[in-house]
Amino acid sequence: MLNTFLIAIREGLEASLIVGILLAYVAKTGRRNALPSIWAGVTLAIALSLGFGAFLSFTSHELSPSGEEFFAGVTSIGAVTLVTWMVFWMKKTARNISKELHSKMDQAVALGTFGLISTAFLSVAREGLETSLFLYASFKTVGSNAAPTIGLIAGLITSITLGILVYKRSVKLNLSKFFTYSGIALIIVASSVLHKGILDLQSFGLVPRGLWLNWTFVATYLFFTLKPFTASLRGPQGAAPVKTPVTK
Repeated sequence: MLNTFLIAIREGLEASLIVGILLAYVAKTGRRNALPSIWAGVTLAIALSLGFGAFLSFTSHELSPSGEEFFAGVTSIGAVTLVTWMVFWMKKTARNISKELHSKMDQAVALGTFGLISTAFLSVAREGLETSLFLYASFKTVGSNAAPTIGLIAGLITSITLGILVYKRSVKLNLSKFFTYSGIALIIVASSVLHKGILDLQSFGLVPRGLWLNWTFVATYLFFTLKPFTASLRGPQGAAPVKTPVTK
């Protein structure tokens, strides 16, 4: 339950902040006619993410037991790789994400409706596809009882609520601290997904068997991924709260 809750709240809030930044910017710059295009892009991105999650589940159920082990192992390793890259990317760009999205929106406006839809779609789809893959791998790790689903729903509700509150400036959120601490939590969750993925590949026969080898991979992953975060925690934070323009 905790795994899926952490994934949903982190990834959901990222997506909510991105949508909020896009909506607030077009409103602030007097481009409210672009709002329908942005929502269209967001809707398409959500539909693609849900479809991708359904595809993963359907494919897994249609495979033979050995094929499912291989598929689960490969998707787990892929999910860990993608999430780890995104965690470090967001840690690096969190302070400048608003400027980056504003620049993309300015370019999109010049391209018309298609450009606006594409910008919103790509900005949200990146988060959505990553979340679908990571959640699928996490569900394979924690089992099929109701607790993971409850955690997922609670995390999404919490992230959307926080996103709305930040958008309306009802709360201030220090992005640097949020992405640092949530990044550490995601890496720990990813380590359990990595552990399960290696076990699946060992069962399939692609990786040599041995619990010591599995835990060596996991320990090495945790050491190299957590080290930059612990270093940043010891240093000055110096991060400003997220600034999301308010629509009038």
